[in-house]
Amino acid sequence: MTQSAIFDDLIIFEMANNHQGSLQHGLNIIRALAKVVEKYKIHAAKKFQYRDLDTIIHPDYFDRKDVKNIPRFLSTRLTASDFYKMVQEAKKLKLVTMCTPFDEQSVDLLVSHNIDIIKVASCSSLDWPLLEKIATANKPTIISTGAKSFVEMDKIYNFFLHRHINFALLHCVGLYPVHDDDVQLNAMKRMMLRYPNIPIGYSGHENPKDMSICKMAIACGAKIVERHVGMKTDTISLNAYSTDVNDIEDWIKAILSARAICGGKEKVITQNEKDSMNALARGTYAARDIRKGESIKKEDIFFAIPVQESQLTSGQFKEGLVASQDYAYKAPIFEKTIKTQLDHTREIIHEVKGILSESGLVISNEHELELSHHYGIDVFRDYGATIVNIINREYCKKIIIMLPGQKPPVHYHKSKEESFQILSGVLTLTLDGVTRDLYPGDLITVKRNSPHAFSSIDGCVFEEISTTHIKNDSYYDDPRIMSIDIIKRKTKVELW
Repeated sequence: MTQSAIFDDLIIFEMANNHQGSLQHGLNIIRALAKVVEKYKIHAAKKFQYRDLDTIIHPDYFDRKDVKNIPRFLSTRLTASDFYKMVQEAKKLKLVTMCTPFDEQSVDLLVSHNIDIIKVASCSSLDWPLLEKIATANKPTIISTGAKSFVEMDKIYNFFLHRHINFALLHCVGLYPVHDDDVQLNAMKRMMLRYPNIPIGYSGHENPKDMSICKMAIACGAKIVERHVGMKTDTISLNAYSTDVNDIEDWIKAILSARAICGGKEKVITQNEKDSMNALARGTYAARDIRKGESIKKEDIFFAIPVQESQLTSGQFKEGLVASQDYAYKAPIFEKTIKTQLDHTREIIHEVKGILSESGLVISNEHELELSHHYGIDVFRDYGATIVNIINREYCKKIIIMLPGQKPPVHYHKSKEESFQILSGVLTLTLDGVTRDLYPGDLITVKRNSPHAFSSIDGCVFEEISTTHIKNDSYYDDPRIMSIDIIKRKTKVELW
């Protein structure tokens, strides 16, 4: 599994101390969870907690019963060998392994156990000596942010960012259990805006019977969800925020339902939906007898339901269509409209404005917009790019908008040196024969005479800062492009 994929739609089962200090009980929990994971084919991790109790607890407090958590930790102690056996069992059962270390010795232990992901607990997320140790492990890391302000989260984010660790943040409220008015999912949504280039998830401590919060977290965009799990027996009970493994299916089904309801980023329009809408659409009908070769005007037709197969709809009608056949009064019109270059241009500009709006970038429409269509406007969505010309003096600034799937051809500049900085989306750049993906904030310079090409799968907006732009300074590998007059390869729009 790649580092980038390890966080995708990840479900975390947090055992914590619910193994109750029994290796066999811990193995029973793991095996029960593995069956559910296999049943629902989900991407799931089993999470452990490692504490070196002989060093993490002050020696004067070992026998104290009045200090919160210490008696529980001591009463549920497991050996390193016991934990290793549970980790191996989880791996054998195809579970991702995850561990929260609470001290530096435990980081060394989880590394020796070949744990897949490190989890930083909320209480440790500002423990800089521990974080430094975790960073040296260079493993994918997930950090919970309970009781952390955005200013504190900024520090955590930049700590891991500067150390080039593959990491994610979890919105978390450090109350056990957490109640509805404490959940604050809007804070998680703000995290997604503030830290857009990493996965954001939700770690929940709500009532195990409440399925609404996990579904709402998914709806708000959570990529990762976490839940405490345990197993009740005749002698073992669970706390108020842990789910019994025998009830965990309800939680998983709620998550999968929420994911299905939310869908993906792209809107999928099925044929059934199209048929449903077409059944309500109006068709175009002749308001008089129309002869073949006549120009059809608005007064020559009327709109009514139902629309027939291949019939011209009211939304497709354009005045001035020439009848390709005779139409009797009240007959359906079956003409086809042909998009003009103006139609193509308008559609492109509307889409470009949508992408700019989605990126959050505000650009005055008083700047000239240029459609660069190397093989013609008809295939612009395959081989074009949109350029907003901002400044062109001794220095030049442009905003480049890539529609999904666009890939301008390989070219270079003899006079101009340019630098690209990604503002939104992902740009795949091939420069001097080397291909790499660029993400928001990434900056790269293209020197003179360096062949380059770029593309974007989902669309991208980036800024180009360069020396003065000079007309006819783009040289293409494809001789067909160079043979076309530059005026025919560009459409300029002053007010858009």
